[in-house]
Formats: sequence, structure tokens, C-alpha cells
Amino acid sequence: MKSEKLQIAYIDGDGIGPEIITEARKVLTRMADIFGHQITFVPVLMGGASIDIHGEPLTEEAIRIARSADAVLLGAIGGDAMTSPWYQLPPQLRPEAGLLRLRKELGVFANLRPVFLYNELRKACPLKEEIIGDGFDMIIVRELTGGLYFGERQTIIENGVRKAVDTLVYDENEIRRVAQRSFLIAMDRKKELVSVDKANVLDSSRLWRTVVNEVAVDYPEVKLTHMLVDNCAMQLVMNPGQFDVILTENMFGDILSDEASVLSGSIGMLPSASLGSPAFAKTVSGEKSLHETSRSNAVFGLYEPCHGSAPDIAGLDIANPLAAILSAAMMLRYSFAMEAEATAIETAVGSVLRDGYRTKDIIDTDSGGKVTATGEMGSLVAARIALPQ
Repeated sequence: MKSEKLQIAYIDGDGIGPEIITEARKVLTRMADIFGHQITFVPVLMGGASIDIHGEPLTEEAIRIARSADAVLLGAIGGDAMTSPWYQLPPQLRPEAGLLRLRKELGVFANLRPVFLYNELRKACPLKEEIIGDGFDMIIVRELTGGLYFGERQTIIENGVRKAVDTLVYDENEIRRVAQRSFLIAMDRKKELVSVDKANVLDSSRLWRTVVNEVAVDYPEVKLTHMLVDNCAMQLVMNPGQFDVILTENMFGDILSDEASVLSGSIGMLPSASLGSPAFAKTVSGEKSLHETSRSNAVFGLYEPCHGSAPDIAGLDIANPLAAILSAAMMLRYSFAMEAEATAIETAVGSVLRDGYRTKDIIDTDSGGKVTATGEMGSLVAARIALPQ
């Protein structure tokens, strides 16, 4: 097995971010020891932590460091919007503005959110047993750098009345590249793709549907279905097993993936990968970055759990680190083409759950689950990583 040198930029962020990233790094370090790799972790400040030191949520230096790494691992950013002084700042200086800019600067446009149910967590799923059936395993692909979140916005006074305007814009190239990524993912799975829009109302959705149909011509093996977003939201809780790959735009994807996350037992179980192009080559110094020179088949990515910073439980050692750990596994799979290593981490997570270890958000006292602290959960997963038989 070939030894690899991995350079990973990590962003602890705010709230529970430092706690869960510590555990993800612990698991990655153990993986590297078992498989004979070398990892260099490089810290990056973003979000409220950056505001406290630099007065802004993301500095140019932070962007430079993130760009030069092989991949970026992120915890969570932000705080309590009602009490944190960060939210007294102008919108462009708040923690979330740093995350939106980082996604743009890194060129990551396709957000992959796998939603699956470990058999051990069936009782944590809010759905009835007859709806769960044989379980579900889907990937939601969310366009990440366009749409309403990146359109022009303003609040004005018109005829003495406050008026807010948000602009939803997509061009065909933005739609085409995320559609192509989705079809490729579908080809590696069940060859079934559901594209979600609101084409009965929105011009942007009508263009979305047109471009997705055009891309579909190049993937005749994939069964393409179009579904309106309100129907999709309903179908996710009525029959989640019908879905394999879901493709949708930025805001719809944000909402639908959060809805789907609770089906896995807790949003603390949901990892994500935000991927760019294999040819991504943004550098500051002009030198080629590691992911260009050493791995021609690598896809640069930003990896993060889907949950927020949960400031109300920060520092209590009760946060669920599994979404961050599973995000690290996705990083190995997509940015380093390390399938065996990724599977080893996922297998270790499954083993820990089978033995009844649970953080507070997924505890099932009826089956004798063991309440497990954040740090203990990370150590348990790390200890069970093994070479494939």
C-alpha cells in the first residue's frame, strides 16, 4: 500500500466546532498510522473566531492557506443570533458571510449530503417503522454558489413602507456543471436521479429543468424524474426509500437536506462534501497546489457536518462528532481517492453504534444505549479503525 502525504486545512470555527474537529482529526491521525500515511494539519481561522481576532470572518491569508491545501475540513461557524455581538455587525461582517465567501473562493459548487439510516438508529428515526421499511440511502446534491443566497439584496423604504428585495439568479453554466456532477454520481449508484425545482412558478426553475434535460441526453442509462419542491418535501417523509440521488438548487437543497437529516436519527449524523472541479487550480503564489501535482484524479473539496455550531451545548462534551468524522471519511474518498481508508472509518462508526454507544442526541434508553461524551466517541471510533481483511 502506497504511503501518501496529505495536507489538510482545518477550520475549528465556533461553538461545538473545535470539539468535533478535534475528534475528526483524532480519527484521521489514527487512520494515517494504520495505513502508513502522513498528515499535516494546518489551522485556518473563520467565522466568529476570526472576527474576534481580525475583525472580519475570513481574511485573505485564511483563503490562501485553504487554497494551498489538498482539502479543507470545517467544524461549524456562528453563534446565538439573539445574544452574540457578532450579529450586531453589518451582514457582510457576520460569521456566515465568511462561509459563503470561502465556498466562492474555493470554487466548490456541488454540495453532497448523503442521508442514510444505520440499522442501529432505527428507533431514533422519527418515522413509523412501516415507513422506514428496509431503510434508505440517498444523496442530495445541492448547487452551492448561486441562487438566492448569492443574489443582490437590499432593504429600502418605499412610500413610507419598508421593502426587502432578494434576487434569485442562475445561468445555464452554473446549472449544467452541478447537473453533470449529479449524473456521474447517479451512474455509480442506482442510475436514478430526481431533479427538484419549482418550474410551475419560477423562471429560474424552468431554466433549471431545461438544462437538466439537456445534460440527461449524455447519460441515457440514468432514469431522470422531475419533482416540484413542495412535493419532494412531502415525499421525503412519506417514502424516503424511493430516492437515490436528488439534485436541486441552493435554497431548496438547504431546506430539503435539513429535513432529510432528521430521518437519519439526528442532524449530528449527517456529513457533507462540497466539491469543485477536478481541474480546480486557484493559487495565490502561482505555484501549483498539492492537489494539482500529486493526484490527477482528485477533486478539491470542503468537508463539514451539516449541523450548526450549537452554542448552547458548546464546551459540555456532549456534542455528536460522528457527522464530522463521517465528513472526514468523505474527504478521503473524494479528495484523496482513498476508498479503503474511507470505508475503514465508516465501518468503525458502525461498529461503535452496534455496541450501543450513543451521544445524547441519538440515545435510545429502551435498548440500553450507553451515553457517550464527545471525546469518548471519537476515541472509540479511532480505536476500531483497521486494515481491510
